[in-house]
Amino acid sequence: MSACCGQGAKRELMRGLEKLLALDAIKTVFHRRIRYMDTKQWHLYAALHTADAVTETYGDAPPVIGSEAIAQAIETFMQDPKPITSVHHVHTPEINFTSETTANGIWPMEDRLWWSNDDREEWLHGFGHYHEAYRKEGDNWLISHRRLTRLRVTMSEGFAHRH
Repeated sequence: MSACCGQGAKRELMRGLEKLLALDAIKTVFHRRIRYMDTKQWHLYAALHTADAVTETYGDAPPVIGSEAIAQAIETFMQDPKPITSVHHVHTPEINFTSETTANGIWPMEDRLWWSNDDREEWLHGFGHYHEAYRKEGDNWLISHRRLTRLRVTMSEGFAHRH
C-alpha cells in the first residue's frame, strides 16, 4: 500500500476535512448572526449562541450574559427609542481551533446604522473587529463569547444622545 493511502494518511485527511467543515459551520453561524441582526429576525438570533454566551459590545456597559438576554439586548438597542436600519459587512476571518470543540475568531468589520430623529436622519459608521469564541454543542457550532473593538467611528451629533 502506498504512503498516500495508509491509515495514518486517511486519518490526517479526515482531520483536515473535519476542520474545513468546522470552519464552514463557524462562518455560517457568524454570517447568520449578522443577517438576522440586519433583517431584524430576533426570533432566530438567540439560537446562534450558547445558553451561557457573553457579549461585550455595548461600550462601557457591563457584559450581557445568556443567549436570550443577548438577543433581547440587541433587539432593544436596535428598536428603542427609534428603529435602526443597519448594514454590517464582515471580512476574511482568522479562525483558530483551541480544541476539537472550541475555536476563536477575529473578523474585520464595518457597520452603518441609520435612524430618524424627528425630521433629521442620524447615523453611525464604524470600523473594527469582532473577537469571538465558538463552542460545538452536539452537531452545531455556536457563539459563546463576543467582544467588539472599534478602530474608527464617525457619527452624527444625535447619535451620542440616542440612549
